[in-house]
Amino acid sequence: MAVSGDSKLQRTVVTSSTWSRGAVAPVATQWKEHSMIFAMPSKPGEFSRFDFPDVLPAPLNGIWAILRNNEMLTWPEKIKFAIGLLPAMVGGQTYVEAQDGLSGVPDRVTDEVFIAMSKALNFINPDELSMQCILIALNRFLQEKHGSKMAFLDGNPPERLCMPIVEHIRSLGGEVRLNSRIRKIELEDDGTVKSFLLTDGTTIQGDAYVFATPVDILKLLLPDSWKEIPYFKRLEKLVGVPVINVHIWFDRKLKNTYDHLLFSRSNLLSVYADMSLTCKEYYDPNRSMLELVFAPAEEWISRTDSDIIDATMKELERLFPDEIAADQSKAKILKYHVVKTPRSVYKTIPDCEPCRPLQRSPIKGFYLAGDYTKQKYLASMEGAVLSGKFCSQSILQDYELMAASSGTQKLSEATLST
Repeated sequence: MAVSGDSKLQRTVVTSSTWSRGAVAPVATQWKEHSMIFAMPSKPGEFSRFDFPDVLPAPLNGIWAILRNNEMLTWPEKIKFAIGLLPAMVGGQTYVEAQDGLSGVPDRVTDEVFIAMSKALNFINPDELSMQCILIALNRFLQEKHGSKMAFLDGNPPERLCMPIVEHIRSLGGEVRLNSRIRKIELEDDGTVKSFLLTDGTTIQGDAYVFATPVDILKLLLPDSWKEIPYFKRLEKLVGVPVINVHIWFDRKLKNTYDHLLFSRSNLLSVYADMSLTCKEYYDPNRSMLELVFAPAEEWISRTDSDIIDATMKELERLFPDEIAADQSKAKILKYHVVKTPRSVYKTIPDCEPCRPLQRSPIKGFYLAGDYTKQKYLASMEGAVLSGKFCSQSILQDYELMAASSGTQKLSEATLST
């Protein structure tokens, strides 16, 4: 079997759903208390919490968390909020998927809750986001006791997440080739896949081919003869959303932070964390290292790193008024790193749900995996993991058919040629 994937990864946060649904690698995670913590723009330097008690099952722990928070929602808003969630709780995934064409929520609830949620879920503002996306997240929080519980990797993602996966594949006899980009999908006369041609001139042949890249890369490499097939043509509406990750090392320890993921509720920042507290590899008792998601990023992706850092510092001045000044007259930057991803997860806008493909394509032996494919977690790492599981199930279901067509009792291994 030949698999093409994308190894770029900056995110270090996972939720309980990621590992409860089939991830194979024994990665080391640092679980945090079951809470969601929001900065308070109207009260600079203060935070508001939603705490989910472990002693209560879902959805009671989520309801308790909402009812106990008095800083962000009034009691009438809480009641309206709960009434609005009832159809999703009763109707489940079927009801949620039917809301794909809707967008927008009441202004104050948007300001208090959904701006932060939509930027964390899909790196865009709520006026663009499909209501389905928010309902899926809220429904998971209410249906699964630990659905909103978060953890951090104990180190950098390439070493602590990607390499354990590579080692697991190799332990089972698989081969992983890095820095091996696909230049072309070569076809047989009947339109099925003949091989993957790599940029170094190598070709890879197999009985089953899996494309596990972002949707934008798949669209670039689609053979012309496939583009008018409805299954692939519908992909035109699925477009990756830009996002920027910012890493800043300061000369001192920031006091106004938590050992947790924090929702900034600022105009330019989504979520952030002090990695010197949350992550074992970056632990430092004397200096803070903030990792932040800069979103929405569409207007900033072409700007210089220094422009992005200047804008980030202005936002941080509002979050840490006693400790950070935009001119660095307080905490000073020792170094920084800006990571730009022009096309990340697919943009979850209204009416894109029907465009999401199943993992089994109409081309025999060709499969897709990725968060944009059909699964209930939408554009997320959880969604990517679940899509991989569904893709594997599809291949196993087709195994006997593929084995019969190859004329052997056993599928052959992928072969390389130059």
